[in-house]
Amino acid sequence: MNLTPNTPWHLWVVGVLSLIWNGFGGWDYTQTQLQNREYIASMTEPMGISVDEAIAYYTAFPAWADALWALGVWGSVAGSLLLLLRNRFAFHAFVLSLVGLIGGMYYQFANPMPGLTDTTIPMVFSLVIFAIIAALIYYSKRMTARGVLR
Repeated sequence: MNLTPNTPWHLWVVGVLSLIWNGFGGWDYTQTQLQNREYIASMTEPMGISVDEAIAYYTAFPAWADALWALGVWGSVAGSLLLLLRNRFAFHAFVLSLVGLIGGMYYQFANPMPGLTDTTIPMVFSLVIFAIIAALIYYSKRMTARGVLR
C-alpha cells in the first residue's frame, strides 16, 4: 500500500519553471559579485548608468544588505531544487528568500543607485519577484499539506 500521493504533473512544471527563473537570479547575483563589466553594462547602461558607477554602488553595499540579497537569491534557488526533490523544506527556503528579498529591496530603495532617475522598472521588477516568491510559498505549503512534499 502506497501512502505517498503521486506527484502531480504541475509540480514538475512549477519546479522547472521556478528553477529557470531563480537560476537567472543566481546568475545575476554571481555576475554582479564577480563585477563582470560586460554583464553589468548590459543591465545598467540602458538606464544611463555607467559600469563604474554600478560597480561602485554594488561594492558599497553594507554586509547585511549583501547577505540579505544572497539569502533572497539562493533561498529561491534552493526552494526550487527542494520542490523538484519533493522536499517539504522548499516552503522554508522560499520564506527565507522572501525575507532576503524584502531586506534587499529595503536597502536598494532607501539607497538608490546614483544616476537612476526613474525607479519604475526596478519597482515593477521587484514586485514581480515578490509575487512569484509569494506564489511559490503558497504552492509549496499546499503541496506539503497534500503530502506531496515530504
